[in-house]
Order: sequence, then C-alpha cells, then structure tokens
Amino acid sequence: MKFSLSPSLVKSSLASHSWIGLLVGFLMYLICVTGSLVVFSNYLKRWEQPAVPEYQTLAPQAATKAYGELLARMPDISGDILVMLPREDQPRGMLVSAGGVYFLNEDGSRAGNISTPWTNSMVGLHDALHIPSDWGEILVSVIGVMLCGLIVSGFLAHPRIFRDAFNFRLGGSRHLEQADIHNRLSVWGAPFHLVIGLTGAWFGIAMLMYTLFGNVFFDGDREAAIESIHGAAPKLEQQVQVADVGHALTAMKDIAPDARPIYMNVEGANSPQQYILLGAEHPDSLIYAEQYRFDQQGNFLGKVGYSDGEPGKQVLFSLYRLHFGHFGGLPVMILYVIFGIALAVVSVTGINIWLVKRKKRDFINNLWAGLVWGTPLAVGISGLAALLLHSGAAAYFWLPLIVSAAFGLVLDNETRSKCWLQRMTAVALLLMAVVHLVLFREHGLSGAALAINLTLLAFAGLFLWLALRTAKLLRG
Repeated sequence: MKFSLSPSLVKSSLASHSWIGLLVGFLMYLICVTGSLVVFSNYLKRWEQPAVPEYQTLAPQAATKAYGELLARMPDISGDILVMLPREDQPRGMLVSAGGVYFLNEDGSRAGNISTPWTNSMVGLHDALHIPSDWGEILVSVIGVMLCGLIVSGFLAHPRIFRDAFNFRLGGSRHLEQADIHNRLSVWGAPFHLVIGLTGAWFGIAMLMYTLFGNVFFDGDREAAIESIHGAAPKLEQQVQVADVGHALTAMKDIAPDARPIYMNVEGANSPQQYILLGAEHPDSLIYAEQYRFDQQGNFLGKVGYSDGEPGKQVLFSLYRLHFGHFGGLPVMILYVIFGIALAVVSVTGINIWLVKRKKRDFINNLWAGLVWGTPLAVGISGLAALLLHSGAAAYFWLPLIVSAAFGLVLDNETRSKCWLQRMTAVALLLMAVVHLVLFREHGLSGAALAINLTLLAFAGLFLWLALRTAKLLRG
C-alpha cells in the first residue's frame, strides 16, 4: 500500500513550520552556536587557566586534608561543601563552598582561585540567553519544544524529503540552493536534532513538571515528587563531628569498584543532619552519576538508584550527557559539534528561504546579515575581553552583536557586511590565540590549551577563506 499525505496536511504543516521557524530562528541559531562551544566547556575552562596543576586522581587522604584545611580556616562554615574530583576531560581537583571557590593541588592543599569568566558566559548564554532568574532557562526549553515541532512539521510539509536526501542544487537559484542545504542537513541530522530538542526542553521546565507530578501523583506535594526521583535526604541526628570524607572515598572501592567518583559533597555541613554525598560515573551507563550517601563517619547509607533503579530515573539522569555529548569520548563530542553547527546552518537557511520568498529587499535583510555573521564575531570579542579584562560580562557579547546588526543596516548590502564581519571574526579569533600565548607562554603550548589555540587558528583560517570567497562574489 502506498503511503501519502493529504495536500491539506502538507499545506498546514508547511505554514506551521514557517511560522515556528520565524518565531525562533535567530534564538535557535544563537543557542546552537553556543551549544557547539559548550560541548567542550571543560576544555575551555582548562584553556582559560592553563597553569593549574593537573592530575588524574585525588587520593582519600588528600580529600581529607582539603576538607580539614577549610574547617581550620572556617570552623563554623555551613551549607554544602563540594569537592570536584579529577576526571578525564577535567583533570583537576576543586573545592566549592561559602569559604571560597579554588583549585586543589594533588596533595589536597589549596591552589589558585577558579576564574573561568568566558566559559561561564558562554554556558549562561546557551542555557538561559543571559536572562536572569529562571525565565531564561524556561525560554530556552520552550525553544527546545518548538525545535521538536519544527522537525515534525518539516517532515510532514515535505513528503519527498527522504527521496531528495542527496539532491543538492548549488550555484543556481538562491531559493533552491538554500532550500536544499536546509532540507538535506535537516534530514541527516534529524535524530540528533530531536534528541537535542527533547533533552533541552526538559532542563528549563523540570520544576514545572515536578509541580505537575506532585499535583497528579502526590496530592499536590511537589517535594514528594522530587524525592521520588532524586531520593530523599537521609534522616540523621548526630553529634556533630568532622565529616570523614576520606573514609567515604576509600569505601567506594568496595561498594562500587567499577564506578569512578567524580564529586563529593558534604551536605548541611556542621549540622546534626550533615551527610556525605558521593557521585560516581558508571562506564556501562549513560547516567551522569550515581549518588552514594554516607553518614558523617563515612558509613555507607545507600544509593539513589540512578544506575539500576526504575527506567524513568535512569532516563532523567541520562539527559545531561545525551544533550551535551559527554559520552563516548572525544569522537562523540566532535560529532556533536558537527551536528550542532549543522543545526545552526538549518536555522539560518530557514530564514534565508523566507527572505527570498518575500521577493523584496529591505532593512530585514541587512539586519539578518548583521546578526548572523555578527554572532561569531561577538563570541570572539567576548573571549578577548575575558582574557584581557578577566570579565565574562554579558555586555561583551551583546554590545558587539548589536554593533554588528547596526553595521549591517548602515552598509545596506548583505554581501558587503557579511564580508567585513567574516574578516573581523578571523582577526578576533586569531587575536584570541595570540593573546592567550602571550599571557600564558609555555602553558598555552600544551594539553587542552594547545588544542583550543590550534582550533582558534583553524577557525580564523576558515573565516578568512569565507571572507575571500564572499569578496570574490562582490567583484562579480
């Protein structure tokens, strides 16, 4: 039996696809560009502070020393005390508490303060578009939902999309060229794009969903809904003593010998209810980490059950790694960047198709060119500002982007503004690598820092090539 879609369904799907795309086109492009960066956030943090000592294991006695030194300086400290343990892509120990945020030497002693303003700014831009409170995360999640809608409506609106999966018509009609790029990348990347949309949608609306679960399944008790998924805190009443983090870390070798501890948190420090929560990666699972709980003496209390509990728990705690490609090592991360850039191109070509269909040219064309090509320039300028001014202020991204948009309007020629912005992006990325090497010298020539600097130079070369190609078009 031949399967076909009714003309009315195709027409309505195409209309909805167009309207959704217009509503979220630029924001989706922005989220995709920054998301491609955030995949390598741990490497970018190492690039920002390349002189920090790196090692693969923080011994139990070193963790005990780090915690003891903090309490010696601040015996009445309260709240949570988090020790981030070294891991493959972030081989550094860190301590985060009300007493400071700093690196740890391999012996547990205090090293320098943590300062990664550019990476934090890019993560904040991707997660919440620099919008404060929870509204930004909710907006980004809504865009994730709309991305899923675009994927479904796109397939319904183009019945021949699979049949034409390798049909490229480049160099002719701009409408056909942009449509083929848009449709081909959409088809090839559809499974990845759907995963990104679904997982991204969850992060910002999780609390809303917990409220819904609480109302439906727990008589309006949202906290009970959260505890059913994340586990309830152990009910402890103890005579307060120094939490034995070293004992807990040592016990993990017997409790879960195949798991790798990646963080340790003393929750409710210096209170009778304090306990030790230890997160550990499981190599045979997609979950971010299983959580093992210990009392203040380091006695094992139990685990939450993300690694072998109900399927729903395992799925929810796998969303982070699925969204950012933090599984399967470097090859998977590179693949995520490729598909992330492809989705950015899909977002841009979708708007380009609409612009061509209008059959007229006005300020929207100029504004769009400035925004699209001003985005990578703004990323580069914000990186330079972070290196030179030690600041990740949102203004260092948004001001260059606004100026780029204004530049497009003033030039009143999309191709010329595109060419100039490509040149300036090449210069900005080149300067990022050069300034980094001047500031950090030999530390910029090894490990993750060298890899990032070489990548910056490669992308500077790419944007220079694009600029030369665009200039050739200008000359006719």
